[in-house]
Amino acid sequence: MLHDNIFAPEKMALMDFKMTKNQVEAPENFDFDKIAGHYLDKSLHLSFRLEDKLAKADLTITVRTDSKEQNIGEASGVFHLIFIYRIENLEQLLVTQEGKKLVLDAGLANALSSVSYSTSRGILMAKLQGTALQNFVLPIIDPNSLLVGQAD
Repeated sequence: MLHDNIFAPEKMALMDFKMTKNQVEAPENFDFDKIAGHYLDKSLHLSFRLEDKLAKADLTITVRTDSKEQNIGEASGVFHLIFIYRIENLEQLLVTQEGKKLVLDAGLANALSSVSYSTSRGILMAKLQGTALQNFVLPIIDPNSLLVGQAD
């Protein structure tokens, strides 16, 4: 069973970051002025290596322009970002119940989601400069919405 109020952000450290996919495509004569908005799809997968006190957050983001007028085609981007965290008290925040079901502390889950997503926003803003997606900014969301389908 998880203990109450044991998550402490200062016991969590971002150890490594990798961008394994950074792909932007646009038609040759793409007109930026015709962009009305963007479609966005995002997913987060968390995994853990308890013996090393490590957590991995895999974040995949797919974005596509939505042009208000006839563009030859839409610009799109696919990004895969991996964040590695060390959590000093991970064994207290991630426990096995009912056989092999993992139960993750809600505070830790929220922190992993929040830090990974917000850090990705800044990284993408920098990476997208000079591309057809240069005006796209990853929207602010409830970080818990990324955790749907994760371990409880």
